[in-house]
Amino acid sequence: MIPPRRVLVVVTRRIGDVLLATPLIRSLQRAWPQTHIDALVFAGTEGVLAANPDIRRVITIAERPSPWQHFALVAGIARRYDIALSLVPSDRPTLYAAIAGRWRAGLVVDTPKHRWKKWLLNRWAAFDNLNLHTVLMNLELAALLDIPPCHEVVAAWHAADESHVSALLAAPGNDRPFAVLHLYPKFNYKMWRDEAWLACARALAARGLALVLTGSSDALERAYVGRHAAAMPGAIDLAGQLTLAQAACLIARAKLYIGPDTALTHMAAASGVPTIAFYGPTDPVKWGPWPRNYAGPENPWRRVGSQTRGNVCLIQGVQACAPCLMEGCDRRVASFSDCLLELPASRVIAAAESLLGGTY
Repeated sequence: MIPPRRVLVVVTRRIGDVLLATPLIRSLQRAWPQTHIDALVFAGTEGVLAANPDIRRVITIAERPSPWQHFALVAGIARRYDIALSLVPSDRPTLYAAIAGRWRAGLVVDTPKHRWKKWLLNRWAAFDNLNLHTVLMNLELAALLDIPPCHEVVAAWHAADESHVSALLAAPGNDRPFAVLHLYPKFNYKMWRDEAWLACARALAARGLALVLTGSSDALERAYVGRHAAAMPGAIDLAGQLTLAQAACLIARAKLYIGPDTALTHMAAASGVPTIAFYGPTDPVKWGPWPRNYAGPENPWRRVGSQTRGNVCLIQGVQACAPCLMEGCDRRVASFSDCLLELPASRVIAAAESLLGGTY
């Protein structure tokens, strides 16, 4: 294939989905270094690509756009790209790719209900939502383009981000090695319990590590993190003070990262930092953190059981039903998951000791 001038990658889903699209984007950039690569994402998720060196421009669209917003997007992308790729098999992303690209490829659910999308695409790959990791699923499009796959998840930052992080860490006079704790997932069904976090914090502090707490600017999240910071003497509360690029920079400096199934946990895994990720209902086969330098071709994770791969220790919830692939025990995002609530702090502490070994 002649190297295209412009490529659009459509990944209109959550922040973690956008981050796990970066191996495909890097594959495109390495195969075609002179090509301009744009990404189309939902507004609010673009921060994870803000410093990505492989992308020329990030285009955003509201998750529930008005007719005018839709019209403006379509007018701006219609046939502007030599190639458009949809990494999401639902209707709108496929249509966006079909409108944008003179040549189109995407992921399609291979059932009668969805097969009409094949007619909009020049090439397609069957979407596997159960047995193929998201990184490997996205790289199926690299195979359609006949370019070598790159398995690197890219969490990048600028020099200004590094300066900002240095200033925040210097303000409380912290010069000790530190662990990053990401306490608050977006959804209750990924939540650990308060006393377990406090026990884990005490164990890390006793080992000589400073504690740095991350979180978004959401009011509920900041209050949650602030309450925990007050109970962890000396903890540095950076909730609401970091962009995603700055959070990536911070995590890359840490001796250890601990967190639930969130975008920051994926960023930690990608950075190469020793990472503890606890997973409850979520399927690790599909959504486990992609370890640094892991290049497949097999999935990095089994569906059942705690396991370690590279720099990542994935601790699964304790109930026999985990992973149930549901959103909490009441099957809704506002509900909690017993498999995580009952996960003992001792298991996370033991994993931390194993990953840290004799290092500080």
